[in-house]
Amino acid sequence: MNRRALLPTLALASALSLSLSGCLAGENASDTAPAAADGGTQGGTLNIDFATYNPLSLIIKEQGWLEEELADQDITVTWVQSAGSNKANEALRAGAIDVGSTAGSAALLARSNGSPIKAIDIYSQPEWSALVTLPDSGITSVEDLRGKSIAATRGTDPYFFLLQALEAAGVDQSEVTIENLQHADGRAALASGAVDAWAGLDPIMAAAEQDGAQLFFRDIDFNSYGFLNATEDFLAEKPDVAQTVVNAYEKAREWARENPEETAAILAEVAAIDPAVANSVIIERTNLDVDPAPGDAQRAVLEKIGPVFVETGDVQSQEQIDEALGSLLDPSLVEKADPASIGAGS
Repeated sequence: MNRRALLPTLALASALSLSLSGCLAGENASDTAPAAADGGTQGGTLNIDFATYNPLSLIIKEQGWLEEELADQDITVTWVQSAGSNKANEALRAGAIDVGSTAGSAALLARSNGSPIKAIDIYSQPEWSALVTLPDSGITSVEDLRGKSIAATRGTDPYFFLLQALEAAGVDQSEVTIENLQHADGRAALASGAVDAWAGLDPIMAAAEQDGAQLFFRDIDFNSYGFLNATEDFLAEKPDVAQTVVNAYEKAREWARENPEETAAILAEVAAIDPAVANSVIIERTNLDVDPAPGDAQRAVLEKIGPVFVETGDVQSQEQIDEALGSLLDPSLVEKADPASIGAGS
């Protein structure tokens, strides 16, 4: 489908995204969420995101652990929903949030382009990205995408998943049309026929699959890890608060391991999806039993993805990639993490 055919249907796709996803309980909330008046690192405020692609964030928010732990310090916790890694990166760079959830690939992209962030925790190793189409599209392989249009959210893991898939299949980017749509809008565009395929992200992708969409290309090695990132200003000015955040994340990891069905139920409620879909995302496609300290495993994945950024022009030079890789990963807070301290005084 060409761009001219896409334009008249974008309004339909946008409207359909509301009916199909129920706005995913505020999927695009971060588009309009205001920055805190104090800039996020002053005046007793912790601005932190939650995201349907980060189940640990949902647990922490639902349990109220940060509010409880930081009350004695007169720190107010403000939660902002991130619709995707790109939105979390925008909010981090603007100072609207202190801590945000992204894919590892998106964190590397942001750091390579000058965003002053550090990865302070690995919240998951997911298979959250795949290429999706409709049953009657005739698309069964990446090679079939030649001459087709694909929705993808630029700056997120599904976008980089798509680029890697095209490269591996020998399909040049000039042979396809990539439409830059936010995740929920990409699903809606696929459902309406505005695009031929979609680089999907769970849990929206799992919901689309339940509705009949088909995952025609999967490769877990093309998915990067889930990164919890913090601004350098926040880490320098409020190290104790940053440690409390990581402590809460490790508490949430323990809780999720012990309560997978309850974790799925929280996801289902926040994302406004069927509990069966949420179970599939949490139990089948999300590995929470991963070393949370950012380190060699993540560096190895990002070293493969980094050159793609240079080839596509998203980053100007490999030198920028190398410098970012040398400064992005910070395991120090995980190494000192004490999940037992969370809730100990209640």
